[in-house]
Amino acid sequence: MKRWLCCLAALLSAAGLAAQEAPYDLVIRNGRIVDGTGSPWYAGDVAVRGGRIAAIGHLGTASAKRSIDAAGKMVAPGFIDMLGQSELTILVEPRLPSKIYQGITTEITGEGGSAAPQSDALVKADKVGYEHLRIDPDWRTYGEYFARLEKQGIGINVADYVGATQVRRMVLGDDDKQPTAAQLDQMRALVREAMEQGAVGVSTSLQYPPAPYAKTEELIALATEAARFGGVYATHMRSEGDGILPALDEAVRIGREAHIPVEVWHLKVAGKTNWGRMPEVVAKIEAARRAGVDIAADTYAYPAWYNSLSAFVPPWAHDGGTEKLIARLRDPAMRARIRKDMETPSAAWDNEWQEIPGPEAILLCSLHAPALRPLVGKTLAEAAKLQGKDPIDELFDILIQDEAFTGVAVFAMSEPDVSLALVQPWVSINNDSEGTSPEGLLGEQHPHPRAYGTFPRILRKYVREEKKLSLEEAVRKFSALPAARLRLADRGVLKAGMWADVVIFDPETVRDVATFESPNQLSQGMEYVLVNGVPVIDGGKMTGALPGQVLRGPGWKRRS
Repeated sequence: MKRWLCCLAALLSAAGLAAQEAPYDLVIRNGRIVDGTGSPWYAGDVAVRGGRIAAIGHLGTASAKRSIDAAGKMVAPGFIDMLGQSELTILVEPRLPSKIYQGITTEITGEGGSAAPQSDALVKADKVGYEHLRIDPDWRTYGEYFARLEKQGIGINVADYVGATQVRRMVLGDDDKQPTAAQLDQMRALVREAMEQGAVGVSTSLQYPPAPYAKTEELIALATEAARFGGVYATHMRSEGDGILPALDEAVRIGREAHIPVEVWHLKVAGKTNWGRMPEVVAKIEAARRAGVDIAADTYAYPAWYNSLSAFVPPWAHDGGTEKLIARLRDPAMRARIRKDMETPSAAWDNEWQEIPGPEAILLCSLHAPALRPLVGKTLAEAAKLQGKDPIDELFDILIQDEAFTGVAVFAMSEPDVSLALVQPWVSINNDSEGTSPEGLLGEQHPHPRAYGTFPRILRKYVREEKKLSLEEAVRKFSALPAARLRLADRGVLKAGMWADVVIFDPETVRDVATFESPNQLSQGMEYVLVNGVPVIDGGKMTGALPGQVLRGPGWKRRS
């Protein structure tokens, strides 16, 4: 027995010496640790080795290649953007400054349309977008797209949904028609292939053609395929305005019948006539949760949304794709019919023209045609006045000249509804904006300020100023909650063994700077941002490091 104890003591001593001989890569000392779970902060140190959190506690004089003094600062898990839209801009600027200066270390993307699957026909149909960003779309599958990201290097972690719109366009094009049984099988096979190559689920964006042409049964079939691989169904619902409650019923039905978790993207009630309806929406979601449907949501907490100017045109006018839409806008009879539909309240489609207070609520943000660039930052009302046109005619003419590329911010939400959504315990956070930069090609755009400011805005406005959230609860919404929704078991919480996605900031000074008038401004206050243990922000400055990983879904893990 004595001999055994001596051997054990020797082994423990050797292990201790080995640990002392292998210093940590980094120790963050004296921080206030907000671990992501929602628990109150506590004082301690965080050690990193090999890209992961190696230890948390009072580490004293533990040996480290580098130490960061976080005295008076919060040390938290890196933030997870539940809808990021950077699948193309990450190919232009892989560091994604607008994201990392917010503390974002992981982005989930792929809203209805997605980076893959692709075909020669779709690449041709979407050529304006690729030309605008000067991208060569040389991939066709998610396997090829992810390989391109990994070869290039990326500044943050990314995960992708496969879009139901994308697979519909692959099989049916942009036409308003229903799939045959054989065509639906093709669509299911495309979802299956994407899940096997690493997609985290299937998504819809049901307001934007050709997505509205899909019936619920089609969506259930695709969601069922994703569910077989442990995926999630994420949705921009069919309506966020007058038809929001039936749209929620559809989302709940898809979740129930496909046996799949549901994530409602950018939860809102849109349009002045719907202001004050968020309590109804919250009640319906909570009722579904009580009934056993795994449904949750996310928000960006601004009173304006961002979409394509073409979304103001009724779905039937998009039948056949962009070329046919533009041809209809050029035809006087079709143009008159489109105008009449826009000016007539209807429950048949989400008529955003009826939801806005007026054309002054539409801010022109992203335009491709050089002749239209002077209109960037102006409202539709201002643009119409400059051209001496009626606002709807100006909208039509901009779509024609810009090949339906134009992106706009739309001011049609109420702050009480926005804040009520934000404080729900099952609501996480999204930017709903592509990663961008104040410099270079991307800096020529005029994005929604949420592209630069969402997460710091919440820390400033709703935590520090209005006290609608505690700091710990805000960080939970930024980290552990979205990680749990996406089944990211090794991220989202500060705990030994987890990947070292870490942010260090002063809660009294962190703030958003971007405004609707001047959006290309990086947020302030993120002093250090680590992605997989590597600083991408160091002492408040971007390092240029590209330590991000492609986070493939459970279907890929099962095959590997």
